[in-house]
Amino acid sequence: MRLALSAMLLLAGTSAAAQTAPQISIDTLRQVTERLSSDEFEGRAPATAGEEKTLAYLVERFRKAGLKPGNKGSWFQDVPLVEITGQNVSALSFTGGKAPVSLDYRKDMVIATYQVTPKTAVKDSDVVFVGYGINAPERGWNDYAGVDVKGKTVIILVNDPDWQTPGLQGEFGGRAMTYYGRWTYKFEEAARQGAAAAIIVHDTEPAAYGWGVVQSSWTGPQLEQDTPGDHMDQSKAIGWIQQDSAKALFASAGKDYAALVEAAKHKGFKAVPLGVKANVSFDNTIRRQASKNVVGILPGSERPNEVVLYSAHWDHLGRCDAVNGDDICNGALDNASGTAALVALAEAHVKAGPAKRSLVFLAVTAEESGLLGSKFYAENPVFPLSQTVGGVNMDGVNNVGRAKDFVLVGVGKSELEDLVKPFVAAQDRIIVPEPTPERGYYYRSDHFSFAKLGVPMLYGESGEDLRVGGKEAGKKASDDYTEHRYHKPQDQYDPNWNWDGAIEDLTIFYGLGRQLAEGSAWPNWYPTAEFRAIRDKSRAGK
Repeated sequence: MRLALSAMLLLAGTSAAAQTAPQISIDTLRQVTERLSSDEFEGRAPATAGEEKTLAYLVERFRKAGLKPGNKGSWFQDVPLVEITGQNVSALSFTGGKAPVSLDYRKDMVIATYQVTPKTAVKDSDVVFVGYGINAPERGWNDYAGVDVKGKTVIILVNDPDWQTPGLQGEFGGRAMTYYGRWTYKFEEAARQGAAAAIIVHDTEPAAYGWGVVQSSWTGPQLEQDTPGDHMDQSKAIGWIQQDSAKALFASAGKDYAALVEAAKHKGFKAVPLGVKANVSFDNTIRRQASKNVVGILPGSERPNEVVLYSAHWDHLGRCDAVNGDDICNGALDNASGTAALVALAEAHVKAGPAKRSLVFLAVTAEESGLLGSKFYAENPVFPLSQTVGGVNMDGVNNVGRAKDFVLVGVGKSELEDLVKPFVAAQDRIIVPEPTPERGYYYRSDHFSFAKLGVPMLYGESGEDLRVGGKEAGKKASDDYTEHRYHKPQDQYDPNWNWDGAIEDLTIFYGLGRQLAEGSAWPNWYPTAEFRAIRDKSRAGK
């Protein structure tokens, strides 16, 4: 059935790709990106004055584009959040070893909590090294086997055990990160195991970003979904330590750090008590306030209850660690540019007229805090997920020029990949694997919130093989952004950006969305995809 459906989708896609290309407005991309990433918006942190300005501007642009309010006459969906700001943070100290180890906040470690409580204290907590902190029964892997970590502090390695594998073969997909490699999973599992504190060892290559990103992201106000129970089922403290600090800790405990890291890569690894105790404390200022998703719709002409979705997150980090006196993380590429793309696509679809199905344009909040806005929408959808055909998520656009290739992030999961192939081929481009699958991008943006609940969402982008400069120029630009701008004040709008590649990518996204909206097909996940079962159940109960 998959081959037959794939062939049908490709045939439909070929005719769609031959249609007249839409006019994606470069002016819109420039204007919206520049405006949202200006200092006036203060980095677009949720639940701040920057959010209020962002929401007003997005409604203005959606309305001007010709969209209608998408949530029962409202442009907004309230997303209840709780903001926790750690203060008076003590050192993270380890005692009982050969020598005491004391780690300074921000410099050596960052620490926070999901628990909504005025004070956090971890006292004399036994420390256990749990390798990669993974419990995956279906893979026969359990780093917590044979050890009770209730009330204890666990030290965890970032990424998967096989992240250094050159190819994509291994217990956890080789070089490609699985969800087990994401920091979010590691804290979730530590909580399920009853750990009082969960600390990840930062290592730049497997984390895919430097300590500066951790420092700016994990200090200052932290947002979490406001739910009954105040997250008291989570660990008391969660955080990161520098790798050199971890080495000092293991040396004090009389353990060989390198040897234990090597052992953790192999099935059957047993957690290792370090024989030391952890202490840390801090106060929490708590503020509850609803943030907002912005929902615009172009109603369908024949089957308006069936929905095709475009999404992008409007938020960024707000005020962050200052660089040369600048403490505003403007988030121009991440994700003012993706939000601008949302507006530009809305304009193009409105100009083409209503499709048979409805097209929904969703600008979500709090992505930077753990995909909270998209998670809330997926769990509380304005339009039933069983009636959501699929869609496209955008997290940053190409600002360095046209590319010969097109990357499908998390390739091999859904039939949307078959649908998109003709649109890529129409631009004389090729689809290539992710150049950095170890960074786990599939689990780091808002499409994942929908995928987890069954909705096929495409996440694609220009590759690194540029028309001008080739792979060398593309990799240089990518590495430069990751090292110097990602989650830092330097992610600012540049009037010299080259938007040609963005226009090509958005033309692909337009074509895919239009084809879904004009057609009657319900693309599914491939039979081997982890989201197939929940989609089948959702559609069966529609």
